[in-house]
Amino acid sequence: MNTIVKQMNTFFNPKSVAVVGATKKINKAGHVIFKNFSENKRRGVFKGELYPVNLHEEYILGYKSYPSVSKITGEIELIVIVVPAAAVLGVMKEAALKGVKTAVIVTAGFSEIGNTELENAITSVAKEANIRVLGPNCLGVYDTSTRVDMLFLPETKVLTTGDEFVATPRPMAGHIAMITQSGAFGVAALDYLTGRQMGVSKFVSFGNKCDVAEAEMLEYFLHDDETWIILLYAEAIESGREFMNAAEKVTRIKPIVALKSGRTRAGARAAASHTGAIAGSDKIYDAAFSKVGVIRTRDMEEFFDVGKAFAFQPPAVGNNIGILTDAGGPSVMSVDECVSLGLTIERFSEEVFSKFENLKKEGKLPKFATNSNPVDITGSATSEMFERSTEILLDAPEVNGLILLGLHHTPALQEDFVDRIANLVKHSTKPVVACDIGETEMALFIRSRFEKLGIPAYSSPEDAARAMAALVHYGKYLKKKNCFDNYLEIYAKRHDVKP
Repeated sequence: MNTIVKQMNTFFNPKSVAVVGATKKINKAGHVIFKNFSENKRRGVFKGELYPVNLHEEYILGYKSYPSVSKITGEIELIVIVVPAAAVLGVMKEAALKGVKTAVIVTAGFSEIGNTELENAITSVAKEANIRVLGPNCLGVYDTSTRVDMLFLPETKVLTTGDEFVATPRPMAGHIAMITQSGAFGVAALDYLTGRQMGVSKFVSFGNKCDVAEAEMLEYFLHDDETWIILLYAEAIESGREFMNAAEKVTRIKPIVALKSGRTRAGARAAASHTGAIAGSDKIYDAAFSKVGVIRTRDMEEFFDVGKAFAFQPPAVGNNIGILTDAGGPSVMSVDECVSLGLTIERFSEEVFSKFENLKKEGKLPKFATNSNPVDITGSATSEMFERSTEILLDAPEVNGLILLGLHHTPALQEDFVDRIANLVKHSTKPVVACDIGETEMALFIRSRFEKLGIPAYSSPEDAARAMAALVHYGKYLKKKNCFDNYLEIYAKRHDVKP
């Protein structure tokens, strides 16, 4: 384990934690964070030692409280600081004397409001004592394996009616790591991923980034076996060269999907006001991301859509896409979006064309179905038609990826078409994405069923096309770096693909 990985690991898997600012006051961040740790320790999922630090309390949630870090008798690897900004410097000085290895400063009130002098003083103390720092002005870390949970936002909220709703859910375990500069957006992302039943390995919020930043966290996730894909939200990346060096190593093995905000002058000003970020030229970010294989997305919806595609499907070996549909209009929309993104929708070979013609002659496809690409099996579609057509397209050498537009509205189509398709896809290393349009029960069920079976599903043809384009562009990057085959081999093992 190299030095950076070892240092970063202490944030996620500490042997001992002190929460400075832990309190009995239930509406305070210090209470929520300490309760997170204590509950997870009670359940036996958090294994580290735990110490509350509060000058005015003797016990908090059954744990002996200490007036200061220096009074704790045991060794402390990690401190979580949730005290007013003016008190943070004193806490850091005590932590330095105590030999603390890492610190997460949740407290706000530093460079994001112009208080750079205090932030610099804290950074100086940390650097001299070799303490690695996340923050200030951040949410810290969440780890689904070790159950380190610094999210100070309660999991549920009680309405004025007395009803209790899930508000800030903790996600299920999975293989997506989330790196975010904005804590609020990061929590919203966890809410989204949980709602879509997409599992998370680790979450980290940087805030003002006085010390630890993107490059070191990317290095850590490169070596983290639980992380297969990285989602990155950034407002500014100050250490550009270090970031590019780390990202280039990571993207040969794991995709990085990025949402970089602050594209406009007004957006950059807004970023500076809440994390102190100084955004650079957007064209520079575009060029830098492209060079090192980072997939940049334009907005929040595409960020999650593309992340979902990589979570479920492999990259494409080429850019020619097959489209299978039971609805003509949406297929045209999909073709337009694909072509605008640099993909091709070529006519099929004579061999593939003949296979579809034979199905027509056998009465297994409508005689009026079109089979030149897109393949439109029309409103007469059945589950068997979708299954047979999918099999032909996955076997076709000229098809590098498949977009399935399975609109549920057609009268003869049963829901089992999803399972039939999924049974074919699990034996293929070609990417497949699906679409069903609608927001009523049946559409939600079909999309959910696709995703439970490992096929990302979208509510519009354009979203499906954009997801496929990301898989194509990443595949192109991997081929350029001569590591496509290696990536595909790793993907096949992870997803138990047996061609």
